[in-house]
Amino acid sequence: MSVLASQLAAQKWKALSRRIDATDTPVIDFTRKLMGSRKDAMSLAQGIVHWGPPPVALQRLTTRLATEPAAVSGYVPNEGLPALRAALRTKLVERNKLHHYDVIVTPGCNQAFLNALIALCDDSDRVALFRPYYFDHLMAVQMTGGSDRLVVGECDPVTMRPSLAWLQRELVGPNPPKMVVLVNPCNPTGVLLSRAELDAFSAACAAGGCWLVLDNTYEDFVFAEGGEHYCPAGPHVVHLFSMSKAYGMMGWRIGYVAFPDYAHANGDVPGEAPPSASASSSGPGQALTAPGALAMAQLKVQDAVCICAPAPSQALALEALGAEGREYVDGLIAPLRANRDLLRAALAPLEPHVAGGEGAIYLWARLPPGRGCEDDRAVVTWLVQQAGVCVIPGSACGMPGYIRCSYANLPPEKFPAAVARLRAGLEHLVAHGMTDMPQH
Repeated sequence: MSVLASQLAAQKWKALSRRIDATDTPVIDFTRKLMGSRKDAMSLAQGIVHWGPPPVALQRLTTRLATEPAAVSGYVPNEGLPALRAALRTKLVERNKLHHYDVIVTPGCNQAFLNALIALCDDSDRVALFRPYYFDHLMAVQMTGGSDRLVVGECDPVTMRPSLAWLQRELVGPNPPKMVVLVNPCNPTGVLLSRAELDAFSAACAAGGCWLVLDNTYEDFVFAEGGEHYCPAGPHVVHLFSMSKAYGMMGWRIGYVAFPDYAHANGDVPGEAPPSASASSSGPGQALTAPGALAMAQLKVQDAVCICAPAPSQALALEALGAEGREYVDGLIAPLRANRDLLRAALAPLEPHVAGGEGAIYLWARLPPGRGCEDDRAVVTWLVQQAGVCVIPGSACGMPGYIRCSYANLPPEKFPAAVARLRAGLEHLVAHGMTDMPQH
């Protein structure tokens, strides 16, 4: 083969889309491979819980699989099982106080975000995330061609709370974002936003004529004294939810989008449409789309990407939403407060630069300056190799020199050993840098 032919062949095999070339590599792939380099490594990295779905729900699903296999093996409506959607609408009203909202069930909350992103934004529209951001939100924007339209807001460097002042400046600028994304409680920081903060962000977005998309994956994980998980409502506010975390359904892949339907285009939305419901898009507090348009836009995305969330998973979710499932979940979440305190103590060598713990399942910490710690992937690699414990590098969330640590993914009998390893590793890092630790 000639040199020219070899070059042409090489170019052919490199011909990936520019969108995917611009997309970050999944950090979980990095940590999973890293964990494989040491057999006894323990993980405080991936944001999962150490339990599975409610046993009573699994038992009922098992019975259905045995007695009605065809009923739970076929396609279901794109938007989800009618009974599950009805149960979720009731939950939205009773628990989240979201009236005039409809629901589409998705295969996980990441699909819910993708549905919203593709349905609401063109490739020329700017999307605002706050640094540190959830890495999969960034990747979704990148792979849909949004690398150049991404605008990243800052958080307070001490409290890690997103800057409302920054957003207000962007919204009155020459090229304001069309979508603003917040995660509450926050992945990766573990910060819980207050009702007043969320109402202020919602009001700013309404005044600016842009969408506010709130990821509520960790709504059940609130540990701040007197804290609450709150959902602002409005014709411009879209909410994303997940059953992966609290209900231990990570691999079952069930999430859902709660989107405004003030005109009650879907007659199954509870209550009556308010007299002021309008299809106009010309001001704060008014609908940004025609009645029913947002539902159909999402169905187009869902049908093309996945058709529907898996039928067995939806059946399990419906069973899990009962009172017995709720009691099971609450009993497993409550002890995580003690896990949080153990992890905070393990991060003492990095104080006072540790944030979070108010909600979600994370603490966020700044690595010591110097000693090569600006390369947080090198630090994470060193922690696995020397201390036998893995965390997430902050660079995956847009903030090199930080780490994200989870306190929900190991069972009670293993968690103390993992945090002891982390403390030993951090003490050595602060004192001696990334040198060999004594091995016992």
